[in-house]
Amino acid sequence: MYAVIRAGGKQYKVAKGDVIQIEKVKDSGTLEFTPLLVVDDKGVTNSQKSDLTGATVTAKVLDEVKGPKVDIFKYRNKTRYRRHTGHRQRYTSVEISDIKLRKSSSKKSTTAKSKEGTKDGS
Repeated sequence: MYAVIRAGGKQYKVAKGDVIQIEKVKDSGTLEFTPLLVVDDKGVTNSQKSDLTGATVTAKVLDEVKGPKVDIFKYRNKTRYRRHTGHRQRYTSVEISDIKLRKSSSKKSTTAKSKEGTKDGS
């Protein structure tokens, strides 16, 4: 089973036990995400809002790390113009502990009853 979640303006494909780095969050302990898409073990895709109303992805915060340094260098020829800056993004490492998809058994039972009524010819 895997899910697609949104964190920090980006989307991540996650499964149980995955460790991902998302943009820094202030919370420590556990996080809950609302999935955008869930694919279960049978290959059934759940992406409609009604299917995902009770679905949650829980994650445990491991630690905070720094990403690679990005150097920005601006230069204009023959004008003695040079600017050098840098940036280092901070990330939070999280481990996906569970993916829960709420099962709606009422839909299955009503469709099964309606199909049985058509088989009898009544």
